[in-house]
Amino acid sequence: MQLTTEELFVREVSSASVAAEHQSKVISRTPDELAKIVSRFASSDGWLDRVRLRTEHRWYERLYHGPDYDIWAISWMPGQSTGYHDHGESAGAFVVATGILEEHRPGEPIFVIEPGQPRAFGPDYAHDVRNVSLAPAVSIHAYSPPLNEMNEYGLRRLIGNGMSRRVDPQTRPVP
Repeated sequence: MQLTTEELFVREVSSASVAAEHQSKVISRTPDELAKIVSRFASSDGWLDRVRLRTEHRWYERLYHGPDYDIWAISWMPGQSTGYHDHGESAGAFVVATGILEEHRPGEPIFVIEPGQPRAFGPDYAHDVRNVSLAPAVSIHAYSPPLNEMNEYGLRRLIGNGMSRRVDPQTRPVP
């Protein structure tokens, strides 16, 4: 049986993480480690044929689910966005594989994310990611521990960080 580049990559990284897990009993990756994982994964060639473009909503699929992190692919048509959200207790990183995305955070300048520029963050990081271009975009995301909740936020004027929790985590599909 021949493995795809994606499967070989996941086995290589997973073998290292399982060995580290047995040594430390900690099942989590740092944001910097996740940035390296998504960058390497995005540069592999085994995942692109799984991507789907959907005009009615963003398409996403979990491509790998391990004990210490998971990997997702997300496609973005023009105008699609996540809305303000966090990733629960998970740290994360993502990289744009094709297209251009924007990251919005209350009180901060808009950050334009071009292909190959990983964005990494710890738990309790809230943002809105958008495709404001005229072309589709595809991004690769990793979360550690594996993603199991997301909280949505509405904007509030001039109060604290400018956001208030809007939806119970169980009502938001992951990612």
